[in-house]
Amino acid sequence: MSTALIFQLHLVLGYVPWLLCFGAYIWPRLKSMDQVEAQRAIATLHSFRFFGLVFIVPGVVGPNLPAAFATFAAYGDFATGLLAILALLSVRTRPLFWLFIIGFNVAGTVDLIVDYYHGNQLDLPALAGQLGATYAIPIIYVPLLMITHIAAFYLLVRPQPVAVRSLTSDAAAS
Repeated sequence: MSTALIFQLHLVLGYVPWLLCFGAYIWPRLKSMDQVEAQRAIATLHSFRFFGLVFIVPGVVGPNLPAAFATFAAYGDFATGLLAILALLSVRTRPLFWLFIIGFNVAGTVDLIVDYYHGNQLDLPALAGQLGATYAIPIIYVPLLMITHIAAFYLLVRPQPVAVRSLTSDAAAS
């Protein structure tokens, strides 16, 4: 089996266990939580995306990893991680919190989609060995990130039950 085929299988199959885990354990909990707390949980996961800067660390990735992929992936993750951290820090200032929640989800989703696009354009599957120690990021971490971005957007647009809206507005008034 070729390296490219193995990498592509890993990319696709990386979503399967996360979707099973998410559906069984994470999604039911997120749906039952207050909207702010659910978004904070998702932002906490994404706050570790500063780690994406590792894509531009020589010796961690191979010298032939395309810079067009590595640079955008690194800085896209870094920006997303910073926005998620800012969301967590601004939770008491709700308008700012929601701005950062939307910002990190939009930035993070665009980052992942563009990374997939760049990876395809640059034939990253054939160069998968150049990912070096970062190989696990697109296989294990990225599927969970994409799934949680989709969940965050869903939670942002779904109507809240009347009881939750009432409790939220009462808490905001205090």
